[in-house]
Amino acid sequence: MTTSLPAHFLTLLQGADASWHVALRDGLEAIAQADPGYLPLLAQDHYLPTEGRLFAAFKQPMDRVRYVLVGEGPYPRAASATGVCFMDGAVGSLWSDKGLSKQVNRATSLRNFMKMLLVADGALQPGNTAGDALAGVAARAMADADGTIQTLAQLQHNLDTQGFLLLNASLVFRAHVAPVKDARAWKPFFETILQALAEHATQRNAAAPTLILWGKIAEQLHSLPLAQRFPKAVAEHPYNLSFIEHGGMQQLFGAMHLLAKPAAGA
Repeated sequence: MTTSLPAHFLTLLQGADASWHVALRDGLEAIAQADPGYLPLLAQDHYLPTEGRLFAAFKQPMDRVRYVLVGEGPYPRAASATGVCFMDGAVGSLWSDKGLSKQVNRATSLRNFMKMLLVADGALQPGNTAGDALAGVAARAMADADGTIQTLAQLQHNLDTQGFLLLNASLVFRAHVAPVKDARAWKPFFETILQALAEHATQRNAAAPTLILWGKIAEQLHSLPLAQRFPKAVAEHPYNLSFIEHGGMQQLFGAMHLLAKPAAGA
Protein backbone atom coordinates (compact mmCIF):
# COMPACT_ATOMS: atom_id res chain seq x y z
CA MET A 1 0.00 0.00 0.00
CA THR A 2 1.38 3.39 -1.01
CA THR A 3 1.22 6.04 1.69
CA SER A 4 1.04 9.79 1.23
CA LEU A 5 4.38 11.13 2.45
CA PRO A 6 5.16 14.72 3.45
CA ALA A 7 6.72 16.59 0.55
CA HIS A 8 9.43 17.74 2.98
CA PHE A 9 10.97 14.27 3.10
CA LEU A 10 10.51 13.50 -0.59
CA THR A 11 12.54 16.61 -1.40
CA LEU A 12 15.31 15.50 0.95
CA LEU A 13 15.66 12.19 -0.90
CA GLN A 14 17.54 14.10 -3.60
CA GLY A 15 20.47 14.38 -1.17
CA ALA A 16 21.04 10.62 -1.50
CA ASP A 17 22.66 8.69 -4.32
CA ALA A 18 20.09 7.62 -6.92
CA SER A 19 20.72 3.95 -6.13
CA TRP A 20 18.96 4.49 -2.79
CA HIS A 21 15.91 6.49 -3.85
CA VAL A 22 13.46 3.57 -4.11
CA ALA A 23 14.62 1.98 -0.85
CA LEU A 24 14.51 5.28 1.04
CA ARG A 25 10.99 6.03 -0.14
CA ASP A 26 9.93 2.49 0.79
CA GLY A 27 11.53 3.03 4.19
CA LEU A 28 9.59 6.23 4.76
CA GLU A 29 6.39 4.45 3.77
CA ALA A 30 7.17 1.71 6.28
CA ILE A 31 7.46 4.36 9.00
CA ALA A 32 4.17 5.89 7.92
CA GLN A 33 2.35 2.57 7.94
CA ALA A 34 3.64 1.78 11.43
CA ASP A 35 2.78 5.23 12.81
CA PRO A 36 0.82 7.44 10.39
CA GLY A 37 1.25 10.56 12.50
CA TYR A 38 4.99 10.41 13.01
CA LEU A 39 6.35 11.88 9.75
CA PRO A 40 3.79 14.72 9.41
CA LEU A 41 4.61 15.86 12.95
CA LEU A 42 8.35 15.50 12.38
CA ALA A 43 8.15 17.56 9.19
CA GLN A 44 6.74 20.45 11.23
CA ASP A 45 9.15 20.02 14.15
CA HIS A 46 12.67 21.29 14.77
CA TYR A 47 15.12 18.42 14.35
CA LEU A 48 18.77 17.80 13.57
CA PRO A 49 20.45 17.48 11.11
CA THR A 50 19.54 20.74 9.40
CA GLU A 51 20.38 22.01 5.90
CA GLY A 52 18.65 19.13 4.13
CA ARG A 53 21.17 16.55 5.34
CA LEU A 54 18.75 13.93 6.68
CA PHE A 55 19.84 11.32 4.11
CA ALA A 56 23.46 12.48 3.70
CA ALA A 57 24.82 9.06 4.71
CA PHE A 58 23.20 7.60 1.61
CA LYS A 59 25.50 9.51 -0.71
CA GLN A 60 27.51 6.26 -0.52
CA PRO A 61 26.25 4.25 -3.53
CA MET A 62 24.62 0.94 -2.66
CA ASP A 63 27.09 -0.96 -4.85
CA ARG A 64 29.98 0.21 -2.66
CA VAL A 65 28.56 -0.71 0.75
CA ARG A 66 30.65 -3.31 2.56
CA TYR A 67 29.97 -2.20 6.15
CA VAL A 68 26.91 -0.65 7.77
CA LEU A 69 28.05 1.18 10.89
CA VAL A 70 25.14 2.08 13.16
CA GLY A 71 25.43 4.57 16.01
CA GLU A 72 22.66 6.05 18.14
CA GLY A 73 21.63 9.43 16.78
CA PRO A 74 22.92 12.74 15.42
CA TYR A 75 25.09 14.98 17.58
CA PRO A 76 22.83 17.31 19.61
CA ARG A 77 24.40 20.43 18.08
CA ALA A 78 23.37 21.96 14.75
CA ALA A 79 26.96 22.58 13.63
CA SER A 80 27.92 19.00 14.46
CA ALA A 81 24.99 16.97 13.10
CA THR A 82 25.84 16.16 9.48
CA GLY A 83 23.53 13.22 8.77
CA VAL A 84 26.58 10.93 8.78
CA CYS A 85 27.24 8.80 11.86
CA PHE A 86 29.78 10.42 14.26
CA MET A 87 31.18 12.69 11.54
CA ASP A 88 31.04 15.95 13.52
CA GLY A 89 30.63 18.95 11.20
CA ALA A 90 32.29 21.23 13.75
CA VAL A 91 35.56 19.30 13.48
CA GLY A 92 38.21 20.38 11.01
CA SER A 93 41.70 19.44 12.12
CA LEU A 94 42.20 16.17 14.00
CA TRP A 95 45.40 17.14 15.79
CA SER A 96 46.83 19.84 18.08
CA ASP A 97 50.10 20.38 19.89
CA LYS A 98 48.50 18.81 22.98
CA GLY A 99 47.16 15.73 21.23
CA LEU A 100 43.77 15.60 19.56
CA SER A 101 42.20 18.90 18.57
CA LYS A 102 39.81 20.72 20.88
CA GLN A 103 36.92 19.97 18.53
CA VAL A 104 37.70 16.24 18.48
CA ASN A 105 37.90 16.16 22.26
CA ARG A 106 34.49 17.79 22.48
CA ALA A 107 33.02 15.03 20.28
CA THR A 108 33.50 12.26 22.83
CA SER A 109 32.59 9.39 20.50
CA LEU A 110 34.96 10.59 17.80
CA ARG A 111 37.74 11.13 20.36
CA ASN A 112 37.49 7.56 21.63
CA PHE A 113 37.24 6.20 18.08
CA MET A 114 40.45 8.04 17.19
CA LYS A 115 42.21 6.65 20.25
CA MET A 116 41.02 3.14 19.38
CA LEU A 117 42.49 3.55 15.89
CA LEU A 118 45.80 4.73 17.36
CA VAL A 119 45.94 1.72 19.69
CA ALA A 120 45.08 -0.60 16.80
CA ASP A 121 47.88 0.94 14.73
CA GLY A 122 50.36 0.50 17.60
CA ALA A 123 50.88 4.26 17.94
CA LEU A 124 49.46 4.24 21.48
CA GLN A 125 49.65 1.59 24.16
CA PRO A 126 46.47 0.39 25.90
CA GLY A 127 45.99 2.25 29.16
CA ASN A 128 48.25 5.11 28.04
CA THR A 129 46.16 7.07 25.54
CA ALA A 130 46.38 10.61 26.91
CA GLY A 131 48.93 13.17 28.08
CA ASP A 132 52.48 13.06 26.77
CA ALA A 133 51.92 9.84 24.83
CA LEU A 134 49.09 11.36 22.82
CA ALA A 135 50.91 14.67 22.38
CA GLY A 136 53.86 12.78 20.90
CA VAL A 137 51.63 10.92 18.48
CA ALA A 138 49.98 14.17 17.41
CA ALA A 139 53.34 15.87 16.85
CA ARG A 140 54.45 13.02 14.60
CA ALA A 141 51.12 13.07 12.73
CA MET A 142 51.32 16.81 12.05
CA ALA A 143 54.93 16.47 10.91
CA ASP A 144 53.92 13.69 8.51
CA ALA A 145 51.23 15.56 6.59
CA ASP A 146 52.05 13.62 3.42
CA GLY A 147 51.44 10.25 5.07
CA THR A 148 48.92 10.89 7.86
CA ILE A 149 45.45 12.35 7.51
CA GLN A 150 45.02 15.77 9.08
CA THR A 151 41.27 16.46 8.93
CA LEU A 152 37.98 14.77 9.69
CA ALA A 153 37.00 15.12 6.03
CA GLN A 154 39.99 12.92 5.15
CA LEU A 155 38.93 10.34 7.75
CA GLN A 156 35.44 10.28 6.26
CA HIS A 157 36.96 9.86 2.79
CA ASN A 158 38.92 6.84 4.01
CA LEU A 159 35.78 5.32 5.55
CA ASP A 160 33.87 5.94 2.33
CA THR A 161 36.64 4.26 0.35
CA GLN A 162 36.43 1.21 2.61
CA GLY A 163 32.72 0.95 1.81
CA PHE A 164 31.13 2.29 5.00
CA LEU A 165 27.51 3.35 5.19
CA LEU A 166 27.62 5.55 8.31
CA LEU A 167 24.13 5.54 9.80
CA ASN A 168 22.46 6.36 13.09
CA ALA A 169 19.71 4.20 14.59
CA SER A 170 17.61 7.36 14.62
CA LEU A 171 18.19 9.69 11.70
CA VAL A 172 16.99 12.65 13.76
CA PHE A 173 17.70 14.31 17.11
CA ARG A 174 15.09 16.40 18.88
CA ALA A 175 15.91 18.04 22.19
CA HIS A 176 12.42 17.38 23.57
CA VAL A 177 12.17 13.72 22.49
CA ALA A 178 14.07 10.80 24.02
CA PRO A 179 16.48 9.37 21.38
CA VAL A 180 15.20 5.85 22.03
CA LYS A 181 11.67 6.99 21.09
CA ASP A 182 12.77 8.40 17.73
CA ALA A 183 14.93 5.31 17.14
CA ARG A 184 11.85 3.13 17.69
CA ALA A 185 9.96 5.12 15.05
CA TRP A 186 12.81 4.67 12.53
CA LYS A 187 13.07 0.91 13.08
CA PRO A 188 10.77 0.04 10.12
CA PHE A 189 12.95 2.27 7.96
CA PHE A 190 16.03 0.29 8.94
CA GLU A 191 14.30 -2.98 8.22
CA THR A 192 13.57 -1.70 4.71
CA ILE A 193 17.20 -0.61 4.22
CA LEU A 194 18.47 -4.01 5.35
CA GLN A 195 16.02 -5.69 2.97
CA ALA A 196 17.34 -3.60 0.08
CA LEU A 197 20.96 -4.43 0.96
CA ALA A 198 20.21 -8.14 1.33
CA GLU A 199 18.40 -8.27 -2.02
CA HIS A 200 21.16 -6.29 -3.68
CA ALA A 201 23.81 -8.72 -2.39
CA THR A 202 21.77 -11.69 -3.62
CA GLN A 203 21.38 -10.16 -7.08
CA ARG A 204 25.13 -9.62 -7.29
CA ASN A 205 25.92 -13.06 -5.80
CA ALA A 206 27.96 -11.18 -3.18
CA ALA A 207 28.31 -11.37 0.59
CA ALA A 208 25.98 -9.20 2.65
CA PRO A 209 27.63 -6.17 4.27
CA THR A 210 28.82 -6.44 7.87
CA LEU A 211 26.63 -4.71 10.44
CA ILE A 212 28.68 -2.81 13.02
CA LEU A 213 26.41 -1.96 15.94
CA TRP A 214 27.54 0.57 18.55
CA GLY A 215 25.53 1.08 21.71
CA LYS A 216 22.28 -0.21 23.19
CA ILE A 217 19.99 1.63 20.76
CA ALA A 218 21.83 0.23 17.73
CA GLU A 219 21.81 -3.26 19.27
CA GLN A 220 18.01 -3.20 19.16
CA LEU A 221 18.38 -3.92 15.46
CA HIS A 222 19.29 -7.47 16.56
CA SER A 223 15.57 -8.08 16.95
CA LEU A 224 14.92 -7.54 13.27
CA PRO A 225 14.62 -10.93 11.54
CA LEU A 226 16.54 -9.60 8.53
CA ALA A 227 19.51 -8.75 10.73
CA GLN A 228 20.24 -12.46 11.04
CA ARG A 229 21.28 -12.49 7.38
CA PHE A 230 24.19 -10.14 8.01
CA PRO A 231 27.56 -10.75 9.68
CA LYS A 232 27.87 -8.54 12.76
CA ALA A 233 30.43 -6.79 14.94
CA VAL A 234 29.02 -5.36 18.17
CA ALA A 235 30.55 -3.01 20.74
CA GLU A 236 29.58 -0.53 23.40
CA HIS A 237 29.01 2.99 22.14
CA PRO A 238 32.29 4.91 21.60
CA TYR A 239 31.37 7.50 24.24
CA ASN A 240 32.42 4.79 26.73
CA LEU A 241 36.15 4.83 27.51
CA SER A 242 36.17 1.03 27.37
CA PHE A 243 35.60 1.26 23.61
CA ILE A 244 39.23 2.35 23.16
CA GLU A 245 40.45 -1.10 24.18
CA HIS A 246 37.75 -3.17 22.48
CA GLY A 247 39.70 -6.01 20.85
CA GLY A 248 37.08 -6.75 18.21
CA MET A 249 36.99 -3.16 17.03
CA GLN A 250 40.79 -2.93 17.01
CA GLN A 251 40.99 -6.06 14.88
CA LEU A 252 38.29 -4.88 12.47
CA PHE A 253 39.56 -1.34 11.95
CA GLY A 254 43.28 -1.92 12.45
CA ALA A 255 43.68 -3.62 9.09
CA MET A 256 42.16 -0.59 7.35
CA HIS A 257 44.79 1.94 8.52
CA LEU A 258 42.23 4.72 8.41
CA LEU A 259 44.66 7.36 9.72
CA ALA A 260 47.00 6.89 6.76
CA LYS A 261 46.62 8.98 3.63
CA PRO A 262 45.80 6.81 0.62
CA ALA A 263 48.48 6.44 -2.00
CA ALA A 264 48.40 8.96 -4.84
CA GLY A 265 45.69 8.03 -7.30
CA ALA A 266 43.89 5.78 -4.81
